[in-house]
Amino acid sequence: MDGDRRGWRECLLSGAVFAVCMAGTTLPTPLYGLYQEKFGFSELTVTVVYAVYAFAVIAVLLLTGNVSDAVGRRPVLLWGLGFAAASAVCFLCATGLGWLYVGRLFSGLSAGLFTGAATVYVIELAPDGGTSRATFVATAANMGGLGCGPLLAGILAQYAPWPLYLPFVVHLALVTGSAAVLLWLPEAVRERRPLSTVRPQRPGVPAPVRKVFGPAAIASFVGFALFGVFTSVSPAFLAESLDVDNHAVSGLVVALAFFSSTAGQLLVGRVGLERSLPLGCAGLLAGLALLAGALHWDLLSLVVLSAVVGGVGQGLAFRGALSAVARASPADRRASVISTLFVVAYAGISVPVIGVGVLTGPIGLEDAGLVFIACMTVLVSTAGVYLLLRPARTRT
Repeated sequence: MDGDRRGWRECLLSGAVFAVCMAGTTLPTPLYGLYQEKFGFSELTVTVVYAVYAFAVIAVLLLTGNVSDAVGRRPVLLWGLGFAAASAVCFLCATGLGWLYVGRLFSGLSAGLFTGAATVYVIELAPDGGTSRATFVATAANMGGLGCGPLLAGILAQYAPWPLYLPFVVHLALVTGSAAVLLWLPEAVRERRPLSTVRPQRPGVPAPVRKVFGPAAIASFVGFALFGVFTSVSPAFLAESLDVDNHAVSGLVVALAFFSSTAGQLLVGRVGLERSLPLGCAGLLAGLALLAGALHWDLLSLVVLSAVVGGVGQGLAFRGALSAVARASPADRRASVISTLFVVAYAGISVPVIGVGVLTGPIGLEDAGLVFIACMTVLVSTAGVYLLLRPARTRT
């Protein structure tokens, strides 16, 4: 019993470290409007700055997705916290657009190192028989952290001094505390190998995992695409079309999507892993429809509903996908397979975001959003039908 309590304590503490790192990746979200006023760049530039982060994540996952399987989880996560601190310093020193690009690059490197390694680390620290609950801790830390970032920055930017500096000072303090916690936690990899033995792996999954991985990847791509566009352009839409200039409100609306994702993950236990994927796609479809209504009628209430409903759908699909892939993967390949899943997910974040930014200039933000919604509706509908016909199995 004492071992179980210690295991859950370590699991939860590692989840808290995970959340702190991910909060830093969304911290600038409600601040982009202030940066636009300060440096004078367009909405397309906002989406490119945002996408630099996603491309950095993909690069790290492709090159180092299997590093923590060899050298251990803690060294990789400590490097991730180091990049998170470097990102915060870049934003604190920002005197031009270049600093934002470098800051987002470091933020992407941090998230790339954490995404696969921290997810597996949280699961491995849990007591025997706690895989399902630990998977929820990992995914909730991921999405909860992403939600806390814009909420924290929005509140500080609206109600505290130094709106472009204080959020990053606070995050630096949290990163320092997280490093101390990580140094206290045990290493989960028993047989470690030197870094020189690690070779980059091309995207791919072992044969026994492929039937599970396909539908999981489809659901992850669609969910992250919705979140990517929502996170990058919703503050601008709130300000331009709805005259919402309160940074705390902008941060809260974005945070609601991520917090609702955590709620959706909780529902997986009730609906079952196999049904969570098609139900998640249905939730994403409803969220897209509500977002289309918000863009067409300029209604804040529909923006909030789209964040909540789409977030729940993403949470259902994301936890179902992650659980299915984690259970089907061999232990010595688990981190690299999960990293490959996140490569697909972050491709969903980056490419559609830039597409919306490119279209915003010639046709406007609202019409660009409607084009995105139409494309994602086709994709999520196709994915939902595929998942109903060939449901993801959770056992191999």
